[in-house]
Amino acid sequence: MSIRVLIVDDEEPVRRLLSRELQRKGFSTDTANDGNDALRKLKKESFDVILLDIVMPGIDGIDVMKRLRNDPASPAIIVLTGKATVETAVDAMKNGAFDYLTKPYKLEELIIVINRAYEDRRLRQENLILHKELTRRERPDQFVGKSRQYKDLLKLIDKIAPTDSTVLLQGESGTGKELVANYIWKKSLRSEKPFIALNCSTLSENLMESELFGHEKGAFTSAYSVKHGLVEAADKGTLFLDEIGEMPISLQAKLLRFLDSGEFRRVGGNKNLKADVRVIAATNRNLEEAIKKGEFRDDLYYRLNVINITIPPLRERKEDIRPLAEYFLQKYRRRVLKDIKGFDEKTLKILECYNWPGNIRELENVIERAVILCDSDTITPAEIAITDKVCTEDPGATPSLQEIEREYILKVLKQTGGNQTKASKILGIDRKTLYLKLKKYGISF
Repeated sequence: MSIRVLIVDDEEPVRRLLSRELQRKGFSTDTANDGNDALRKLKKESFDVILLDIVMPGIDGIDVMKRLRNDPASPAIIVLTGKATVETAVDAMKNGAFDYLTKPYKLEELIIVINRAYEDRRLRQENLILHKELTRRERPDQFVGKSRQYKDLLKLIDKIAPTDSTVLLQGESGTGKELVANYIWKKSLRSEKPFIALNCSTLSENLMESELFGHEKGAFTSAYSVKHGLVEAADKGTLFLDEIGEMPISLQAKLLRFLDSGEFRRVGGNKNLKADVRVIAATNRNLEEAIKKGEFRDDLYYRLNVINITIPPLRERKEDIRPLAEYFLQKYRRRVLKDIKGFDEKTLKILECYNWPGNIRELENVIERAVILCDSDTITPAEIAITDKVCTEDPGATPSLQEIEREYILKVLKQTGGNQTKASKILGIDRKTLYLKLKKYGISF
């Protein structure tokens, strides 16, 4: 397939000569007589390289580059001009030109630059798809812990990872939902294919749909070329939809259709496309409550909820705090090149006493800060940024009645496998009272 080149110049003899010579060398060419004409053609057709004059009536070459620079699928731009100055050269390169040639130039030199520009664009587009995946592959996926919940989670992942079933991860912010998703992918039969992630809380509805399913040329003002969506990039691999509870309700219907059939349409398109993708979704919201409020589709919830994994908060698996703290200590002491041996016992008791509303993410931030501040070989309470008086005054003191009650409720719930009706009978209280106590102590079981 020949390289497609768009020649943009307001001088007709230049356009005609360049087009003829490049076609003779095997290139496919089209021409535009000014910036407006070029932008119109870019909306309708796909080009690999643009040969762009700077000084033109109406929209000049610099303006064309400014309009294209935020589109990752835009062609590579080679500036050709007979009125070269240092200022225009700098301006062109700053606005995304691949190279800058002044007239007159040798045809052989131009062909070399076109081929280099084409190859650079091809690699740039491949990198857009691979960047997230490579970053994720290099990220450590080590699970750390020794609690029963931790061991049960690993067993469950080992069971469900080799399947293609949709997974819904639920848990508070900071509990490690993305790490679990990444681990499922690495243990799956799709581990050699891409793992692509989208955070549904960071984009507007239109941008999210375009990011997820892609768009056709001309779908909206700045859509000068086809954009491939994440479902296409993740074909034969895994798509991780984080914060799925924040997805706009109108887009949820399109996601449901894709989950059911594997078919989708790009924004502005009328052709059904297909992709083979395993979806893992995650949320810290109560989706059943969101359904009642009309903010989440019940049919999508049931489709996502084929396999449900609830990741418990750190306060409910205190046994994992010491191994996690040690893991983060080793991670950050290597990063800042400090020979820190460990924590003193009082510091560890403070870490274990604290309730960790931000979960593992908060623990990691606390340990990173402590490593940076530590001037000795042992981290002490002075370096731990925890202001909870119950923890910092005397972490070894006799627990309060409330703490004893909370731990006893947790123990009974574990014995009953989370059955609140059985638990309330053992505790000698009614279901409503148990519910209020669970809410009071921040227990989700």
